[in-house]
Formats: sequence, structure tokens, C-alpha cells
Amino acid sequence: MIQQGEPTVYFAAPPFPYFTECGRSVYAPGDAHPSRRALGLFDLILVERGMLYMGEEDRQWEVGAGNTLLLLPDRYHYSVRPCEEETSFTWIHFRVLGEWGIAEEAEPAFADRDRHAAQFGTPPYTIRLPQLGTLPGAPGGSGEGERLLRLEERSLSGAVWERQRLFEELLRSLDLRRRDPSGSPAESVAERTERYIRAHYAEPLTGAILSNELHFHYNYLTRCMKRVNGLTPMEYLEECRLEQARLLLLRTEASVASVAEKVGFETAPYFSRRFAERFGISPLRFRQRHMR
Repeated sequence: MIQQGEPTVYFAAPPFPYFTECGRSVYAPGDAHPSRRALGLFDLILVERGMLYMGEEDRQWEVGAGNTLLLLPDRYHYSVRPCEEETSFTWIHFRVLGEWGIAEEAEPAFADRDRHAAQFGTPPYTIRLPQLGTLPGAPGGSGEGERLLRLEERSLSGAVWERQRLFEELLRSLDLRRRDPSGSPAESVAERTERYIRAHYAEPLTGAILSNELHFHYNYLTRCMKRVNGLTPMEYLEECRLEQARLLLLRTEASVASVAEKVGFETAPYFSRRFAERFGISPLRFRQRHMR
């Protein structure tokens, strides 16, 4: 049974979490999941039949057919009690390269955008997965787990691309950013706001202009953007401008001041300061590093 207040695990991407291995386990009544400590891999369990009684540190769950459980790589996992009926489940191990964390609060957590951009050269998309979740559709979900198991029978060289694709489809189906239980249009409004900003980032943009063009009060646009991206519209605007500036510095010989003006910054010094804070290097040194 899924309860309110369940933890949410978040991952910064790209790079996306990557699949390592999977399998299926079938437990008879009286069998129990083995205890493990600091496995070093995320363990995503998809229960197809029966009930697993699992614990992680001080949390315990009953994971029934159609439910998923995400066990963390640095925790102690154990069986709370043996299975009472025949229970089958698919397990999927994966790793992550970027930031990850766990949010105990109801409000969504987001990866550190500046740190991610400095490390990977792009702002993060924050994937959010419930630690105890439900597969979309009937028990067994949308089939990615079953197809992953079939691909495990093929050679690594012949299946590696398809396995990663199916694994990412499974994560996408579980991503809470794609599944708003309240039916809120927050994601739709946020995407409209993003599209408008990306089309007009070089122009003078204010909250009043966004409100007028998108036909929503600016406070509502802000709530939607914060819920979906963790950014206000003005923060997203600056991020967009910095990304475009980075491309111009690489692809043109325009001066730093000209680049700042082209992407919508009012002054070159402010642009240089924000660029250095985002990418860990000044615009001039960034260009010099890559244009030698």
C-alpha cells in the first residue's frame, strides 16, 4: 500500500542513469529477500505477483503486485518478514554519474543547476522517482521490464543500446514530473513559459510582459515554473541567455560585450560575473581555452 509522505529520489541528468543488469526472482511462501549493505547500485524492484515485505534502514514497506520499490545504493536493505504467497518480481540495477539525493518533504527537490552546468556543460533535468511507486497500467506495467529481461539473453554488443533505451523509457514512465496526481496544468503552463522565453530571450523581458503574452498572472507562472523546474521565469530567462552566450563564444568571434548584448544582458560586467558563476570561468578565458 502506498502512503502519503513517501520519500522521493531525484537524479540530475544528463548524463542519464545507466542500466547495468536485471533479472527475475520467484519466491515461494516462506522465502525472503536477502539482506545487503551498501550495494553500490540502485536496485529498482517491480513486483508482478504476490507481496514483498522490505525494509531500508528505519523504513519498511509492503510492496504488492503493480508496485515498484527503489532501494538506494548506500543503505542497509533487509526483509521485514518472509513472503506469505508465491511472489515474483523483476529487479533492475543501475548507476548514476550526476548528483542524486532523497527528498523527505512534500515539495519537490531539484539538482544544483550551477554545479551541474559547471561539471557537465548543460543545465540539469531533475528526474524524480517515488521510492515506493506504482507502475502505469496493469500489474506488469508498460512492458519495459519484460523486454529488458528478454534482452538479457542476447549478447552485450547486440543489446546494449536497446537495453538503455528501454530502461530510460521505464524511468520516464515513473518520473513524477510526468505524472501529476492532482491533474494540475503546471507542467503545461511551465512548458508554454519556457517556449516563449526561448523564442524571445534576447529581448527585454519582464514579469509584466510574460503575464500579458501568456495570459496568466506572473505569480501563477512563477508557481508553475518553480514546481516543474525549480526556477522562476526570470531565473530561467537568465539561464537561457547564458546558454546562448556560451554557444556564441564558441561559434563566433564577437566580442564579450557584443555577446552580452546579443543575448539580452544590459551590461557586459554583469554578464561576465554571472557567466563565471555558472560555468566556473570568465567568458574571455572560456573562449581562450577552446579557441586555441
